[in-house]
Amino acid sequence: MEQFVKALNKDGICFNYLCSVYRGLSSEKLKAGIFDRPQIRKLIKDEEFASHMTEVEAAAWYSFVDVVKGFLGNTKVANYQNLVEGMLKNFHSLGTRMSIKFHYLYSHLERFPENLGDLSEEQGERFHQDIRMMGRSHVGRLLQEPYA
Repeated sequence: MEQFVKALNKDGICFNYLCSVYRGLSSEKLKAGIFDRPQIRKLIKDEEFASHMTEVEAAAWYSFVDVVKGFLGNTKVANYQNLVEGMLKNFHSLGTRMSIKFHYLYSHLERFPENLGDLSEEQGERFHQDIRMMGRSHVGRLLQEPYA
């Protein structure tokens, strides 16, 4: 979500729609793409959001939604690798650079467990919490290499 929002034109219709939906968020948080899980879910359910996007933005958004629903949830669909690769391709078309989190996701696709959204019995944490910690330790670092 963060990479998607950072790539949006800050004067564009899509970003302005985000600002109108999340009036309570500071402009800094909006520009940085900082959303919590309920806010992301709300946006995924918002049918009007995609109507404010360009064709490239919509392709990236729908591929992000597909990955959230088919890969990062409690179950993983059979074609999850295609979903992730499609999202990376669409995000590259949008103009994002590959973050450490994207690189990790792409490089380790085959090692992700079947139940990413389920609670870990050892730690009681979800995957997205683990990846958030990894992202904090690499804040601001982007890989210069293109998407594979």
